[in-house]
Amino acid sequence: MRPRFKIAAFRCACCAASKSQEAQRSRLELQESESENKLDGETASDSESKSEFGGSPPVPTSDDTPEVLNRALSNLSSRWKNWWVRGILTLAMITFFFIIIYLGPMVLMMIVMCVQIKCFHEIITIGYNVYHSYDLPWFRTLSWYFLLCVNYFFYGETVTDYFFTLVQREEPLRILSKYHRFISFALYLTGFCMFVLSLVKKHYRLQFYMFGWTHVTLLIVVTQSHLIIHNLFEGMIWFIVPISCVICNDIMAYMFGFFFGRTPLIKLSPKKTWEGFIGGFFATVLFGLLLSYVMSGYRCFTCPVEFNNDTNSFTVDCEPSELFQLQEYNIPLVLQSVVGWKTVRMYPFQIHSIALSTFASLIGPFGGFFASGFKRAFKIKDFANTIPGHGGIMDRFDCQYLMATFVNVYIASFIRGPNPSKLIQQFLTLRPDQQLHIFNTLKAHLVDKGIMSITRSLLEFWMLCC
Repeated sequence: MRPRFKIAAFRCACCAASKSQEAQRSRLELQESESENKLDGETASDSESKSEFGGSPPVPTSDDTPEVLNRALSNLSSRWKNWWVRGILTLAMITFFFIIIYLGPMVLMMIVMCVQIKCFHEIITIGYNVYHSYDLPWFRTLSWYFLLCVNYFFYGETVTDYFFTLVQREEPLRILSKYHRFISFALYLTGFCMFVLSLVKKHYRLQFYMFGWTHVTLLIVVTQSHLIIHNLFEGMIWFIVPISCVICNDIMAYMFGFFFGRTPLIKLSPKKTWEGFIGGFFATVLFGLLLSYVMSGYRCFTCPVEFNNDTNSFTVDCEPSELFQLQEYNIPLVLQSVVGWKTVRMYPFQIHSIALSTFASLIGPFGGFFASGFKRAFKIKDFANTIPGHGGIMDRFDCQYLMATFVNVYIASFIRGPNPSKLIQQFLTLRPDQQLHIFNTLKAHLVDKGIMSITRSLLEFWMLCC
């Protein structure tokens, strides 16, 4: 009997322990659920992520609204106060956007560079604030060093591509251009060795986490901001229209959601609604068509940004391509009875603008959802409090970076063709025997095509000049 009694007592003890663990687990789940509910009760992402901090907040939550606006809007409810603050500061940012466009391509490139550095700083600061108590050696130093290395590589490639004549004219630049990739790799390898030497016992896993954190940040921020500059060189219109479409979609989705929103869209952003999402889509497509029509008529927007070696400045003057010349299109029979027209005159670029605005309104917001998930993972309100009512710079550019990548891929896939000027620049850097070989190959090709009789004298004259 005693062994049975002991076994029964042991079973009772196990059951009690199991129930205690289940109760404790339930309490933890309840706490996590309450924390999530707090997060879901506020807005998320670029216009809707306003969660309460859980644990030690990496980013301050103080009210950063200017005192002037606080006093002027003190009689309004928090909902309408936020609406006015966001509206006023949005107009201020749009005005600033117009000013930097007016100042030209060089200023735009500098602004992109500054935005990139600030976004990198905001993300790295979150990582540092989360893990600062561990006192990891060289974390911030190495992060900024890798930023310098990656920018040196990307901007060096850009200078070599778009400032070829200037680079070949200056001996130091020619040497740096020739060994650019080797220098870039050597710089990165130095940082890699510094990281290995900084490893501290008991913190290995955490240090590798932060190493990955830095590199993912470089991939998201630096690589995609570099693509923005590449889009700019294709023509100001490829820079302005995509960015404006993202801004328009952000504003119109917020407006439609604010006044008509009833149906939640996604749990990551509880205040985003289907009404705002759909309304923003149609408004953005219409806006893209109108903006493209206006800008396609000006050479300063449609011509590629090129460097003039005579004046040592950027020029945007050219003969517009067919993409920016009015053409007549037949309207489908189904729509002719509705609109009453058989044909319509429009720029071919307007057709491409439909693709750009569609991506900006349907896929672009997923960049904001991604940022919302990131912020919720660390229970932070915004990436920073740089812009009152809007959060940090990264909160404004989470969708822009995704859009920049799409535009670059779109141009490479459907727009850009071989560039004769770049081919000639590369041809002139070859040795005379290599140039002669290319000339003979081209000559044989033209003879086979039956057009050598037309171009023979021109080719021979060109070779004499070379």
